[in-house]
Parts: sequence; structure tokens; C-alpha cells
Amino acid sequence: MSASPLSFLRGAAPLFYEMLAADPELANGPAGEGVIQGDAHLENFGAFSPGVEEAGSWHKGHATFHLNDFDEATRGAWRWDVLRLTTSLLLAGRELGQSGPAVLGLCEALLDSHSDALFAAARLPPLPPPVAALIMKVDGRANKRLLEERTTTSGGVRRFVRGERYADVSPAVTAAVPAALKLFAERTAARGGPRPEQLELLDVAFRIAGTGSLGSLRVAALTRGKGGGDACWLFDLKEQAGSSVDVLAMRPPVASRAQEVESAFRVCVEQPPRMLGTSSLAGTDVLVRRLTPQEDKLSLTRLEAGQLPELSRYLGALLGAAHRRGKSAEFPAWTARERGGILERAVTLAGIHEAVYLELCWRSRAAKPEPEEPVIPG
Repeated sequence: MSASPLSFLRGAAPLFYEMLAADPELANGPAGEGVIQGDAHLENFGAFSPGVEEAGSWHKGHATFHLNDFDEATRGAWRWDVLRLTTSLLLAGRELGQSGPAVLGLCEALLDSHSDALFAAARLPPLPPPVAALIMKVDGRANKRLLEERTTTSGGVRRFVRGERYADVSPAVTAAVPAALKLFAERTAARGGPRPEQLELLDVAFRIAGTGSLGSLRVAALTRGKGGGDACWLFDLKEQAGSSVDVLAMRPPVASRAQEVESAFRVCVEQPPRMLGTSSLAGTDVLVRRLTPQEDKLSLTRLEAGQLPELSRYLGALLGAAHRRGKSAEFPAWTARERGGILERAVTLAGIHEAVYLELCWRSRAAKPEPEEPVIPG
């Protein structure tokens, strides 16, 4: 979280919504609600492989680009999603090489495009060049590449490489994974889920990934897939706690948080990942998805200044289209003044996050022991 102000925002969703709950003026804004993504920021958009149904059968579609993380999804006000995404763009300004006035202009483009997609049902803008290049790059990636990056073979047996990304899990968790995968297969059978023989377990590891989800139960499972070898499959089983937005929305607990997250993904994204579903792992509610080589994100530091206006409009339109799909009723279109109010609140929130981020860095630095002075002989 100390890498940058944007990284801090990514890992501090609870703080973001606690601030909105503590200051009703920051949470205020234009009307409109439905299913929201809950953690809208620049790095929660990415490429992935969707599932496509044709003539009653499911198959892997061409790589697509959309919102790709619904861990914080819930029902709430659209403006909270838009406020968080706009705040993230402001905080990313320096990473993008943009001046203050320039990044404010990008935010205005994002807000206008979101409104067009949500209220006027405008078609998505053309793919921005960086997004088109990303989709082209990942679409042809082979499963072998993903396996080589994360696993190794010894004595004819493939296992996860232990280290920064994967660690050992307890025998009790390992023993619970086959039943969790079986339940996942049963729940996804009608949507092209895996067959039982494809879930023969080869290895289990604790998966270390994300920022805000660190500390939660997150398990990676390596299965036989379509025959072993380079055809093995990787699955992510991730604990789903309550949404950070609920401190603001004040909703009662739901029966299955994982099922709510899966439902939000399917509601908001026209073509969600194919092998996406839920299960129970040793009594813990988990979201399950197959990891594919098509999953990737834009590198913000490699974007060119001239590409940013088009990209900002595209991201705004994607969020607007998602809100339109998950709307609970018809609401009046937001005026230019109301959109300006969202930007004004985002500027305030960006300033607070900058200050808290620097305080975090200061405290982290102060907590580190001072290096000892070298002893010079003689």
C-alpha cells in the first residue's frame, strides 16, 4: 500500500466508505441505485476469457476487457462507484504523467461518458488502442505459459512453486478442497462448468495475491484439467466477507456473500468468466474461478498522454453500462452540475487519501530500525 497513493486507495476500501459514512455531504449526490461494483478503481478493469453459450453448449470466448473484480459488490448508489473511480483517477495523475488541470479534464471525460452509457444507453466507444493491444496480446496465450509461471514438475508430478506467490496450507484445508471443487462443479454444471474428472486434485497451496484481500482465506488448486501436463487447470478459491460498502448502505447480512458476488458479476458484465461460481471450503463461503492466461491489466506507467482521454471515456462507459444492467428502477439523468459535484467530492477525497498515505509511509519508515553505523577498523 505504500507504493503509491493509488495503491493505498486500492487496499483501503473500508476506510473510503467509513469516510463517506462519517461525512454525509461526501456521500451525497445525484439519485440512482442498483447493483454496484463497490471497488471501482483504475486497476479493477482488465482482460479475461469469458464464457460464451451457443446452441446450448458453452465454450471459451475471445478475450474481453471489463470490470474484473466484484469482491465488494452490493446494492447501493451509483454515485459511490463513480466517486471511487474518479478519486482513483485523480490519485493516479502523477503515475500517468499528468498535471492537475489535465487529470481534472480526464475525470470530466470519464463522468460524461458514464452518464451517456447509463442514462442514454449510448454504445460503448471504440476500443482505445491500449485496450485493443492488451486484448490482442492475451488472446493467443497458451495455458502452458500460465503453468510455467506458477508451477514446476518434479518426478512427473506438477506442483505450485512455493515462494512469494504460493505457500503451504494446513492438512485440514487441503483435505477439504476436493469436496469444495465437487460442489463448485455441481453448481456450475448448467453454465459450462468443469466435469468431475477434470477436477482430480494435484496440489493445493495458499495463494498470496491482491491488496485488500490479504489475510483472507485464499486457496489455489491445481487439477488434472483436460489430461494433465500442459493441460492442467488452476482454480482460485477465495473467501468472501461482507462488502465494505455496507457500512454506508447499512444492509442486513445475506445468506451467501459468495453467491451475491457471483450474481453481481453476472448482472453487471454481459460476458463474465466461464468457470465462475461458488462453493464452501471447510465451512467458509468462497468464490471459485478458473485462472486463465488471458487475465491481465493495463500498465498505467506505459500509457501515452494522448491515449488517456479516450481511455478515460471508455472506462467511464464500461462502468455506466454495468450500472445500467444492474439498475433497480429508472432515474433522471445526472446534470452537468451534479457530475461536477461528484468531481468536487472526489478532489476532497483524493486530498484526504494523499495525506493519510503519506502518514502511512512516515509511520512505516519510523518503525524500521535505523541501520547501524559501519565500524571502520583502525
